[in-house]
Amino acid sequence: IVATGTSNRHVNSIAESLVANLRAAGIKSIDPEGTETGDWVLIDLFDIIVHIMQPEAREKYDLESMWKITAAKKAKSK
Repeated sequence: IVATGTSNRHVNSIAESLVANLRAAGIKSIDPEGTETGDWVLIDLFDIIVHIMQPEAREKYDLESMWKITAAKKAKSK
């Protein structure tokens, strides 16, 4: 999952809210990474990874393109 926050405070707030809701639902051992800067916070939920990024980081790392390339390669190989 990739989401965008408008500032480092917004990114961290989204991450904090998600973690609080997950813990309330009984999911433990969640330690977000990247909260120090708030440019890109990663929450690893084992089967799902959540990336919460500021627009600049999202554009720079362009994760969606990486997944599109992988999906296109898989489709060609079939």
